[in-house]
Amino acid sequence: MLPVFASWVMQKRHRAMAVAFLATFLPWCFWIGAAVVALSTLRKGFAVATPVIIAGLLGSGFWAFEGSFVPLCGLLVTLLMSVVLRARVSWAEMLMAGAALMAVLVQTNILVPPHAAEMMNMLRHRSVELDTMLNAYAKQGISVNQLIATVFGITIGAMASLMSVGAIAVARFCQAALYNPGGFRDEFHSFRLTPLQLLIMIAVTLLGLVLGMPSAILVSWVPMLIAGIALVHGVVGIKGMNGLWLVIFYILLLTAWPVIIIVLLLALIDTFTNIRGRLATREH
Repeated sequence: MLPVFASWVMQKRHRAMAVAFLATFLPWCFWIGAAVVALSTLRKGFAVATPVIIAGLLGSGFWAFEGSFVPLCGLLVTLLMSVVLRARVSWAEMLMAGAALMAVLVQTNILVPPHAAEMMNMLRHRSVELDTMLNAYAKQGISVNQLIATVFGITIGAMASLMSVGAIAVARFCQAALYNPGGFRDEFHSFRLTPLQLLIMIAVTLLGLVLGMPSAILVSWVPMLIAGIALVHGVVGIKGMNGLWLVIFYILLLTAWPVIIIVLLLALIDTFTNIRGRLATREH
């Protein structure tokens, strides 16, 4: 279904421009427009895809003018990742670049909802524990308003980052389906962070935290989470397991936060042990 739609979109530039504009203009559909922009950029390059990029920026720019910067930020991150992926053919470098840009955007507080303080006050009235915790921070001299902005910003930034990764994954999948069948599966299943890449991510994250930039945690969190997901996909593929296991995995990932910790730890272990490589050797 997706490859058929992508083929139709890619046949004419005005189709790609129309879909990019309409999708980024419609609420909560920006990732579709971002995927179209990414597909055009991956296939034709930044210069040739410029009209499609501008169409997406116009649609998401409307929401930025209205006070919601999530679609615009998500599109910019997706665009950067598509440029890096086309140039470097590296998921690790792509994710690191996208997460770094999102961390900078989060730090500007443009992703914080206009009524974040009011929303937090409502939560404080409903939760005695939360109110007590925030009062304790206030007594320690910590700005509660800044803390609220940081929490909202990082949370929304993380969600926007994952939606951007989803958009680039859809674009890469469609690109492979149209021009290189099976390429996306091989590329994603083999994605694994190297020790050097992990070291760079941790160093950038720690430097950001030291400089008072808590959003820098996204630089490590996003690539490691995607690497862990790729590991699960790779293991399921190597073992020839039923796709239902992936469905169960994603349900747990979305509903049970400890699963996220496990996935991050698996990505960390895989960086040094190459779990898929060992399993592939045993299977053969």
